[in-house]
Amino acid sequence: MILSRWLNSMSIVFIWLSGLLYLSSAQVLAQSTPQVSRITPSAPTESVLVRPQAPEISARSHILLDFNSGAVLSENNSSARVDPASITKIMTSYVVFQELHANSLALDELVSVSEKAWRMEGSRMFIEVGKQVSVQDLIRGLVVQSGNDASVALAEHIAGTESAFAGLMNQYAQRLGMQDTHYVNVTGLPDPEHYTTAADVAMLSKALIRDFPEQYGYYAEREFTFNEVRQSNRNLLLFRDERVDGIKTGHTEAAGYCLAASSVVDGMRLISVVMGADSEAGRAQQTQALLNFGHRFYETVQLYEQGEQPGQMRVWRGASSSVALQIPNDVFLTIPRGRYADLSAKMELQEPLLAPVAAGQVLGNILISLDGNELLRQPLEAVVEVAQGNWLKRWWHGVRLRFSGD
Repeated sequence: MILSRWLNSMSIVFIWLSGLLYLSSAQVLAQSTPQVSRITPSAPTESVLVRPQAPEISARSHILLDFNSGAVLSENNSSARVDPASITKIMTSYVVFQELHANSLALDELVSVSEKAWRMEGSRMFIEVGKQVSVQDLIRGLVVQSGNDASVALAEHIAGTESAFAGLMNQYAQRLGMQDTHYVNVTGLPDPEHYTTAADVAMLSKALIRDFPEQYGYYAEREFTFNEVRQSNRNLLLFRDERVDGIKTGHTEAAGYCLAASSVVDGMRLISVVMGADSEAGRAQQTQALLNFGHRFYETVQLYEQGEQPGQMRVWRGASSSVALQIPNDVFLTIPRGRYADLSAKMELQEPLLAPVAAGQVLGNILISLDGNELLRQPLEAVVEVAQGNWLKRWWHGVRLRFSGD
């Protein structure tokens, strides 16, 4: 009789514990996968526009991309090798700005003009041999006047020789991922081993604006006077479109007419590169068409900020029962204008998550979709480290995982 009562009591306890384990596991599972609701627009949405095809560009190659998201909105032959002409000087200035940033060079520093620099052919700022010119004046001569003499003077001052400076240019090109670019000079004068692509020029232009926002302001200057010679910037769009703030023109018989340009509208910056147009007017018109198309029919939105924490995730067998998830970098997305309210987002997590968890460990993704098509897959990282729990917690979580079916 006593044994029978004891067995009945233990059965009741076992049933109660089983139910408790099941409810606990179900509750944990319900909390372990956070859901991201439909993205809420920050402003009233516009009516959906019908988008035309991108403009037809007759140049040898071109590309149009968004600065923040990297989305390519139009391109043709953008990976084809071309002669860069004076577009080369974007990299020349990039290296000079690196030296300024490293405090290895100062704007008021004086540069002695060599005979080689003075004798340079093509576009010039008209520096004189044996004279001293400030770095800042030479930068303006390089950027605004596209002076070959200014380019060589800066290169010799920084690296000793033009060829040594070109070696620096190639190192930075590799660092930036410009795999189809090679420099042999700082001016863009034709050489069989001196080449680039429209895509690489766009990549370099983005790096220039991102890495040196203050120095980039030189590219918006419309004219510069040196040695009583006033010269206008050859980028015609600076005089026609207030949205445009750079970047650089180029022209040789081999390269044709080239133009890398950038414009900003309501925080959306576009970069356009046109290589090998038929005329000065043609490169400006085609670049204008590309920029107008991008701004008119697309918009770029910031979905998340770096460090933003959209949710947390259940941790099994850990000293902590959960870990916060964060976005490791700013997230921008370029979409057809007026479609922001139609974006949707959801989390895709690597479950179950067992301790230990390292800080910065990728634990899943946020998926951004439009009309059922995935546009972006953004990794989610653990904010902090989660060590393993004690032996009792590890055993207890093991039991709960077994009951949950995982």
